[in-house]
Parts: sequence; C-alpha cells; structure tokens
Amino acid sequence: MSVARTATTRELASFLARLRYEDVPDEAVERTKELFLDWVGSALAGRDERPVRILERFAQQMGPSGGPSEDLVSRRRTTALFAALVNGAASHVVEQDDLHNASVFHPGTVVFPAALAAAQQTGASGREFLAAAVAGYEAGVRVGNSLGRSHYRVFHTTGTAGTLAAAAAVSRVLGADEETTLHALGSAGTQAAGLWEFLRDAADSKQLHTAKAASDGLLAAYLARDGFTGAERILEGERGMAAGMSSDADPEKLVEGLGNNWAVLETSFKYHASCRHTHPAADALLRGMKEQGLTADDISHVRARRPRGGHRRARAGSRPAYDPPVKVLHGLRARPDREERQRRDR
Repeated sequence: MSVARTATTRELASFLARLRYEDVPDEAVERTKELFLDWVGSALAGRDERPVRILERFAQQMGPSGGPSEDLVSRRRTTALFAALVNGAASHVVEQDDLHNASVFHPGTVVFPAALAAAQQTGASGREFLAAAVAGYEAGVRVGNSLGRSHYRVFHTTGTAGTLAAAAAVSRVLGADEETTLHALGSAGTQAAGLWEFLRDAADSKQLHTAKAASDGLLAAYLARDGFTGAERILEGERGMAAGMSSDADPEKLVEGLGNNWAVLETSFKYHASCRHTHPAADALLRGMKEQGLTADDISHVRARRPRGGHRRARAGSRPAYDPPVKVLHGLRARPDREERQRRDR
C-alpha cells in the first residue's frame, strides 16, 4: 500500500534556511546579478509615476528623515521597511520587470526591494545579498507554482506569493534558521493579498500589491527573528493559503527539484515595457513595419487581438502598459528626440 505524501511549508523553510552562496551554481549567480540590474532599471524607470510618488510621499510623512536603506525614488535614506515599500512600487509600475512564466509571478519587484533594504540595514555582503535573492526567487516561484492557475484567476500572484518571497529573502539576509524561517513564512502568508478586481477600474492597486508584498515580507522576517511566531503550515494547512486561495493547488511543487532546478534560471526579461500577455501584438507590429518598410509616422491606428487575459487588462482602460502597440509607436516617434538629448548630455 502506498501512502500519499504532501510537501510541507517546513520542507521549503528548511531548504531556504540552509541555502548558502556556495550552494548556488555559477550560472545562477550570474543570472541573479543580471536580474538585479534589470530590477534597478525598472525601479528607476518608474520613479516619476503618479502612484509611486504618492507612496513615496506617504513614506516621507510616516517614516524617519534618515536611515540605513535607500529609497530609489527620492534617493533619500529611510528605514528598511519604507525603502522596501517604495522601491517595490516603483519597480512594477512600467511593466518592465522580470517574469517567471509557469507561476505567473514577477519575482524581482518583490524580492530585490526587500533584500536590498535589509542588506543595507544589516551591512550584509554582496554574496549574502545574492544568496538571499536566490532564496526569495525559490520561495516565490515555488509558492506560485503550487497555488496553480485557479489562484491567478482571482489573486495577483506577485502580491500573494511575493509576500513569502520577500520574507524568505530577508530571512536569509538575517541568517535565520529553519524554525525562524518557518515562522517568517507563516506571518508572510497570513498577510498575503492582492485581488484582480482593480483591473475593472484601472485602479492603482497593482503598485500597492508589490509595495506591500515587499514590505510585509520584510516585516514578517524581522518579527520572526525576534521570536514572533507564525502558522507552521501556512501553505498546506486546512485553513492555509492553498485551502483558501486555490482549487487546483499542488503542494509537491513546493519542493520539486529543490537544489537542482533554480528559479532564477527560469525567469525571463521583458523586451517590451508591457504586460507579457500583450507582447505578441508588439512583436507583430514591429515585424509588419519591417516587412512593409513602414515608419511610426506612416501608421495612424492599430487594431490588435490579444489572449483572453490580455483582453481583460486592455478593457481596464487607461494604462499604456496594456496597449503595447501604442507604446511601440510612441517609443519610435520619441526616439529622435531621446537620441538628441543623449548627445547633448554627453
């Protein structure tokens, strides 16, 4: 007789707590460096966006006037908590941040803000920071995969799984053991949130999701470090995330290929600053322009078909991030002015 085994939150926590820089293959280390640079670019690109500025003002009003961690929007110093909050929002708003396709999850926008803020606060080394980022990617991607596509139909996985990803990364920065990491994941999971309903109104919630995932994950890790306990079966428990937020959860995906399959190597970069669902439309436009010898000024309007998910986002209305053909044309038309400014800047 065979007995079915269910992977547990503790198994994941044990792996994350034991992970060291030396355990990570060179290829994964180099990819993590590239992902970090990509994230910095995304954060700087989004720093002037209205929702980000609102969150940055909140951080200035509620946070201290100085601190160990850097807010990349204003370049001022603040606490790790507020730096993670603001940087988490800034790096997701222009839709240029990285993507793990299978889990439908954007790891960089929640992992790096939290890990960087904690590393600056603790004085962690570069190697410790990179190992922490790898741990964050592993946790977030595995949680996202385990929750399945039914979860994504209602929940923004980057907000939900992202909270645990941030907690895992910060726990690694803090040198947490298995038990402490387990409690950090428990406290992160009970805060995990992010509903797609905002798409109906083209609301600003998407930036709040990543801001809170990064800062709430950091909060969970710091609380656990000081003895604050969390649910030990937050993922697989009867009233845990899988039970409450998914109808097709697969707990085995939490631990499948641990130490052999690295999430950072499965994570891709975006070639267009838009939702990945809509990239085929942008690619088709560029190919058509090349084949027909057209310039942006030759095109008066574009009609594009998108997958069902893309249609849902396009109907949300006002965000160019969901209308990539429009962004492509705007970018091509702006290129001469941009290149002229760059020449002047030299």
